[in-house]
Amino acid sequence: MSGLSGKTALVTGASRGIGRAVAERLAADGALVAVHYGSNEAAAKETVTAIEAAGGRAFPLGAVLGEPGDAEALWAAFDERIGEFSDRPGLDILVNNAGILVEGGIADVDEEGYDRVFAVNAKAPFFIIKHGLERLRDGGRIINVSSGVTRVAYPPMTAYAMAKGALNTLTLTLAQALGSRNITVNAVTPGIIETDLAPYLADPETRKVIAGFSVFDRVGQTGDVSGIVGFLASADAGWITGQIVDATGGCGIGI
Repeated sequence: MSGLSGKTALVTGASRGIGRAVAERLAADGALVAVHYGSNEAAAKETVTAIEAAGGRAFPLGAVLGEPGDAEALWAAFDERIGEFSDRPGLDILVNNAGILVEGGIADVDEEGYDRVFAVNAKAPFFIIKHGLERLRDGGRIINVSSGVTRVAYPPMTAYAMAKGALNTLTLTLAQALGSRNITVNAVTPGIIETDLAPYLADPETRKVIAGFSVFDRVGQTGDVSGIVGFLASADAGWITGQIVDATGGCGIGI
């Protein structure tokens, strides 16, 4: 529990699912973690409690994303609270994990759904990073949680895939722009992961089909993703930047 000792991390959407696993992993590696939530404060506090029970340090941080001024509100809340836990203002690791899913092909998605999925999945990370750069220390890490549907054609998630594709492009562009500060910028693209957002996995037949997408013939777990994020946040990954790291368990690589 020393690799990230003395570091501060902020994980958006960290109250459950992949975000919670990432927050717990970074805390286990020694970082102080700001556990962001949008509306579920109780779940965020549960994440903090679990981290503290394991010997880590964390605090909850609320801000609704996808609305005007969301990034400024997030950082204002961070600035207000960080002094309670650290005598070093600022941040070392930013994980843009928060996201929403709007399902449907091009014929099914209306403008409201389209705007919403882009506001949360693409616009919010852009401005969170923009307003966070003055707080992010040189040598820091930005890790964006994207999606495996940016690599394969999957019409039932057209707008969602587009928004996550924009996040991949942002990753590449910022890796070039921030290299002079030794800040790495990478993205991780999970496939179907077992969380409360995937209730259909409770059906044995559905689960079997989805497990078959991976070369490992199993459903992905949150720890499969958080382990990759933990590595990208570490000193060992300092020479890796501008990469879109596949975290689908090899889904779709065969014929």
